[in-house]
Amino acid sequence: MAETDQTAQPNGNATQPAQPKMQILGQFIRDMSFENILAQKGIQGEVKPDIQVQVSLDGKKRTVDKQYEVIIKLNVTSKNKEGSETLFLMEIEYAGIFMIDGVPDEQLHPFLMIECPRMIFPFLRRIVSDVTRDGGFPALNLDTIDFVALYRQDMARRAEAQKVSGTA
Repeated sequence: MAETDQTAQPNGNATQPAQPKMQILGQFIRDMSFENILAQKGIQGEVKPDIQVQVSLDGKKRTVDKQYEVIIKLNVTSKNKEGSETLFLMEIEYAGIFMIDGVPDEQLHPFLMIECPRMIFPFLRRIVSDVTRDGGFPALNLDTIDFVALYRQDMARRAEAQKVSGTA
């Protein structure tokens, strides 16, 4: 059974466990690259884009107490469905600096990899949309990312890698 941190009130009654607190202290583009290959090479004929988006996450503790940096990394590749020529490539790392308090240690990693990216994703979506539009393509409006599913996939991948390395 899990223990909860309860604070006693002056009249002797226990209160609810402390609620997690999260504050976004800052967010920024850490690194970005956009290549308009269509303009560089002058691809001829009808263009029907096929867009692939790869997402990865990274998080780390900062030197300041209770502060963390979480990074969403996107690799976007747009290829022509007919001929498979690359139309554009975009790589972006978007980071958020968070102050997090009241989250138990065993829940901190999922909190960082699910809740924090969920908070900064709308800003990243806007940047991707603006850059693709300004790059001469229709604005790319990213679908919502299921960060819970992404976290579970990453944990399953890590468990499988650990199992393979443990038996090798």
